[in-house]
Amino acid sequence: MARFQVLTLTDEAAARVRNIVAARDGAAGIRVGIKKGGCAGMEYTVDLVTAADPKDDHVERDGAHVYVAPEAALFLLGTEMGFETTKLRSGFTFNNPNQSSACGCGESIELQPADLKALAEARGQGAVV
Repeated sequence: MARFQVLTLTDEAAARVRNIVAARDGAAGIRVGIKKGGCAGMEYTVDLVTAADPKDDHVERDGAHVYVAPEAALFLLGTEMGFETTKLRSGFTFNNPNQSSACGCGESIELQPADLKALAEARGQGAVV
């Protein structure tokens, strides 16, 4: 049985992670987390990883390594991480089913922890993942 991943990556996100790591000596990947801040209450964080933390969840796609901070895992369950470039900005995007609202400026979000029972039932396993 395939292991459930906290976070999935689009092709664009995986390519951007690989580019970031290739451009920085000693980089092993990036770490995604959340912190309190902004007008909606929480913000995503993306930091360079030089050494993996065994407590982090590890997601790998096509050679791109993303680590999820343990305190963020319940807030990120089921999230798809993408990357987009527009005329005004470029950056990672997060399609997060646990997001209940966002501020008008788009810099912060309100998140609820994932409902593990509902997630397990949706996956047809009947057990917490």
